[in-house]
Amino acid sequence: MSDTVDAGGPVTKHPAAMPPPPVKRRKFRFFDAIEKPTEWLIRLCGWSSIIGIVAIFFFIFKEAMPIVPRLDWKEFFTSSRWIPAPGAGNPAHFGALALIVGTFATTAIALLIAVPLGLGAAVYISEFSSGKMKETLKVVIELLAAIPSIVWGFIGLMVLGPVLQKFTGATQPTNLLTGGIILALMSVPIIVSLGEDALRAVPDSYREASLALGANPWETVRRVLFPAARNGLLAACLLGMGRAIGETMAVLLATGHSNRIPEAFTDPIRTMTATIAAEMGEAAQHSDHYCMLFVLGIVLLLITCATNVAADLIIKGVRKKGKA
Repeated sequence: MSDTVDAGGPVTKHPAAMPPPPVKRRKFRFFDAIEKPTEWLIRLCGWSSIIGIVAIFFFIFKEAMPIVPRLDWKEFFTSSRWIPAPGAGNPAHFGALALIVGTFATTAIALLIAVPLGLGAAVYISEFSSGKMKETLKVVIELLAAIPSIVWGFIGLMVLGPVLQKFTGATQPTNLLTGGIILALMSVPIIVSLGEDALRAVPDSYREASLALGANPWETVRRVLFPAARNGLLAACLLGMGRAIGETMAVLLATGHSNRIPEAFTDPIRTMTATIAAEMGEAAQHSDHYCMLFVLGIVLLLITCATNVAADLIIKGVRKKGKA
């Protein structure tokens, strides 16, 4: 387009003849580039626990499967004859009743001791201690949780066992009672830590309202804090139970490792976890003995899953009751 001359003015160009503005190039941004991969990574992390559980179940069932169709399940659950490697010409026996009873017996003793101690310590730390005392107790609880299980086993074998043997007249220092007490001491730090967190999560207004109505501190704990924190306290007790059921090295050293159904607290017993740990190194790979140890692992997994499902149902029932 031609130029236009205004009278008495400068020469101007028509707007259509003006050159287009330069295109602004978008700068490369590193965080924009990794946004999508990061999103997928976060999703994978969210699914990782489910994937891990499925993988664990698949592995254990795969290793146990060769003997599952041939296993006498009645003998497994009703007999105490665990003879995985008999002499030549003798049949093997895989009766796990004594192992199952030993596992539940030690866990029951541990819970009877650990739950009152753990909840009592959690209440004291959360509601009655303060200052340096509170911080010292929290540090001590954390140190107890950090002690390796093999060290607890040594304590049960060399310290607690002889003391209990002296006072109870037991035939040997390692027995059901020794193992139960050691498991209780190992479970207490978990119950204390989680229980204290649950109590501290209760709003201060609950405490203030209770005290304003004339309740003393213990009545406030019993009638206000415990009902308000019941879900967290129950979860703490169940996690302590899970620690007791799944413990291996401590019970291997502290229970006597004898395949028998206990008739007294001073009888030696054996647990499923200790049996797996003690015999896995001796079992030939893919032999019946090897596969049976994985069957014990399946039983432990089912017990754990049943415990978690029961806890979930209990918590849901408690919540519904609280809302009603």
